[in-house]
Amino acid sequence: MSVLGEEVTAGLEFPPGFAWGVSTAAFQIEGATTVDGRTDSIWDAFCRRPGAVAGGDTGEPAADHYHRFRDDVALMAELGLGVYRFSLAWSRVRPDGGAVNPAGLDFYERLVDSLLERGITPWATLYHFDLPQALEERGGWAARDTAHRFAEFAASAAERLGDRVPFWSTLNEPWCSAFLGYAKGIHAPGRQEPRAAVAAAHHLLLAHGLGLAEIRRHAPRAQAGITLNLYPVRAEDPSSAADRDAARRVDGLQNRLFLDPVLRGRYPEDLLADLEPFGLGACVRDGDLALIGAPIDQMGINYYRGYEVTGTLRPGVEPGGLEWVGADGIGFVPDTAASVTHSGWFVQPEGLTETLVRVHREYPAVPLYVTENGAAYDDSVRPDGWIDDVERVEFLAAHLRAAHAALAQGVDLRGFSYWSLLDNFEWAEGYSKRFGLVHVDYRTQARTMKRSAHFYAEVIRGNAVPPIGG
Repeated sequence: MSVLGEEVTAGLEFPPGFAWGVSTAAFQIEGATTVDGRTDSIWDAFCRRPGAVAGGDTGEPAADHYHRFRDDVALMAELGLGVYRFSLAWSRVRPDGGAVNPAGLDFYERLVDSLLERGITPWATLYHFDLPQALEERGGWAARDTAHRFAEFAASAAERLGDRVPFWSTLNEPWCSAFLGYAKGIHAPGRQEPRAAVAAAHHLLLAHGLGLAEIRRHAPRAQAGITLNLYPVRAEDPSSAADRDAARRVDGLQNRLFLDPVLRGRYPEDLLADLEPFGLGACVRDGDLALIGAPIDQMGINYYRGYEVTGTLRPGVEPGGLEWVGADGIGFVPDTAASVTHSGWFVQPEGLTETLVRVHREYPAVPLYVTENGAAYDDSVRPDGWIDDVERVEFLAAHLRAAHAALAQGVDLRGFSYWSLLDNFEWAEGYSKRFGLVHVDYRTQARTMKRSAHFYAEVIRGNAVPPIGG
């Protein structure tokens, strides 16, 4: 019986071999920020900036995964996971962006071997927001040279681990790195420079292309790709020219800026025109788009919510901020019919179906994986230790049903990974938001499976979703 009192097999079944996993990121869980040769990343530096991170929180000790990874792998095995998607800390592998640090690679080798011993497939992400601070001081992602330093990092990781890691993502969510980090400034490195943000977007994509080539060289049998955070974008009033144009512009900045170069080998013409004042075209050199558009084996899609936009600002509509470079006059309309998570994000599972179907229908065929989907809720621990996070169970069930609906429409979806295995450092929100299937007591580092973890384990065992919430 399921934790909600219903047979898992009564629900929607997924295809045989569907890959069930979880995702994490190095800076969010590892801790050990000064151990074994690791040096500062941009997030270490950002955390020291007064007021940058809620509560003054830092990445130390996070969930102390660096020292407790074997216990965490045992939890993964208990859940029945088939895939673990993790990221490598660039500052651990190549401190300051310089020479290889063998001790850093040793850690990831131990982690990979521990996963394989438990029958869990490792999926390595090379970059999840944690640029070495020394490279930021040389220009960061706004500097073209950073893409070439990334290629060196990719080569080091793939050469050491490529014989055992069958799945690789070059980048995680380059939109966040470029626009939250270099335009709005609410992520590291905390800059508010629109031209730098646009340059960063291109150089991140160039890094993807260069890194992909290194993975191909050192791990030719691996399934390599990129992970993008994609959002459905709708015009509030489809009959309004202003609203339609607002949707076009936001979709361009959020989705097509990354999808088109990677899957079509070119930037959309309308987006090049939108971003001409910010220098996108000037960043592109001969050969860049051929590198960026080299064939990939898989694409990871991270989905959390959608956007409804208007070109007519009014009270109650949130105007676009600096992260929407070139989107002045656009407003974001609240979804009054949707519930919200503890992060204030609207719960819109239908948007996952829409996103997957869109990529499947509009772009060249590539196997898709949901590499992140999850929600923060204000979890409470009962006196008996039970964490009854029923909202997260309902969120997860609804999004799994949405993924299944995409399969029913012919989408080549091959796996789903929940964000995240553990409660962790949630970037500018510090430790105030809990996304994990497993509760972490940050004082003792004790791990406790939540109700959602037990639910997900049953889904994995049955390869099916129970009929929750009608």
